[in-house]
Amino acid sequence: MSLTLKTHLWRNLLHHQFDVSKIRGQGYDGASNMRGEWNRLQALVLNDCPYAYYVHCFAHKLQLTLVAASREIIPVSQFFSHLASIINVVCASSKRHDDLQRAKAKEIENLLELGEIKSGKGLNQVGTLRRAGDTRWGSHFYSICSLINMYDAARVILKSIIIDAHATGPHRADADAAYTQMQLFEFVFILHLLKEVMGKTDVLSKALQKKSQDILNAMELVSATKESLNSFRNNGWDSFITEHQVEMPDMSAPYTSTRYQPRRKDGHVTFEHFYRVDLFTSTLDKQLHELNSRFNEHVIELFSLSASLVPKDHPNGINVEQIGLLVEKYYPEDFTEQERIDLRCQLDIFNIDMKENPRLSGATTVASLCKILVDTRKRQTYYLIDRVIRLILTLPVSTATIERGFSAMKIFKNRLRNKMSDEFLANNLVIYIERDIADTFDSSSVIDEFKELKGRRAEL
Repeated sequence: MSLTLKTHLWRNLLHHQFDVSKIRGQGYDGASNMRGEWNRLQALVLNDCPYAYYVHCFAHKLQLTLVAASREIIPVSQFFSHLASIINVVCASSKRHDDLQRAKAKEIENLLELGEIKSGKGLNQVGTLRRAGDTRWGSHFYSICSLINMYDAARVILKSIIIDAHATGPHRADADAAYTQMQLFEFVFILHLLKEVMGKTDVLSKALQKKSQDILNAMELVSATKESLNSFRNNGWDSFITEHQVEMPDMSAPYTSTRYQPRRKDGHVTFEHFYRVDLFTSTLDKQLHELNSRFNEHVIELFSLSASLVPKDHPNGINVEQIGLLVEKYYPEDFTEQERIDLRCQLDIFNIDMKENPRLSGATTVASLCKILVDTRKRQTYYLIDRVIRLILTLPVSTATIERGFSAMKIFKNRLRNKMSDEFLANNLVIYIERDIADTFDSSSVIDEFKELKGRRAEL
């Protein structure tokens, strides 16, 4: 499969007369046949182009980190199954959805009367339950938050289904199972734990999905997220366990479960050990392990060295040594030995020029610096710096925009239009994906151009 993909890729590049030896970056999704280190597509490309560095979409990496953590910790994995079941039962029909919102509205009304919540513009929204999806970034976090917000209202609906004489036996059984699950301390514990963990990673997830992503900001956000999770792991247990007002079991009592096999030397395992070590610490350890393994040092070093080119973040001048190391270590074939010497000289002069030119010193990203060099006609003067910048810009930090483009295919190529040609589908997708540009088109000019293509019997 990977060899077929590479053959097809090479055929298309050669058809358009691209020199494949000059490939300097790869960006695919996280499928094993794409990112595998040995005989997969990125590895096959690297065999022919050793400097075509593969960068897995950072936003997709983060999503895989969350999914991996949920699958590895058994209680957490089971929690997501129960969460989906609860939402499916409560929102199984429009009637139940309406009942849910009425129950939430009544709950808000009672809390306002008791003075436990404040009224105001934008406050106390009714909301609804949201389903999670593996292909939608952040959807698990929003699903968890929606259940916390609608927790009491959801229990009211489940209870009404259980006692409803008109409901079928299976429906009442599903509602009873969902209601019983929501009453368990373990379910509530994991619900709030995942809200905290995913809330800390949601900021990074949103930032990585932006159309234009700054390398330095991406690296800083990854490091900050790791630090936040590590701090919560080491110091957050006491505050977490006392923050949520729920009925807690005796933490010093023995914990018994069919899933837990106590060690032979232990007389028993306490509730505190299970919830603190096997759930709280293990979940956070898995998150940190996945973040460290997926955002590896090789890619981070490459991006960190690249970020040293941003003038605004280096008011005292660009670090010549770091750029020299970047070129020597990652792009040795793109610069001769003499050009590396000349590059250092250009960087020294550029640092002086940057202090006197506010446009150069105000560049906030590598991409904006490239544009400024072109606009100010300094690209020819600093042609080696321009070459370094263009090599860096080939490395994709995020492919979120492309992923959204693929998702748009579902809108156009649905069951009713499944026989449309690839050309027609591509044309529709271009208009949809680049709708910011398409909005600037004048419909009259499109009609006039269509009219001039050939003579027509009817007046357009």
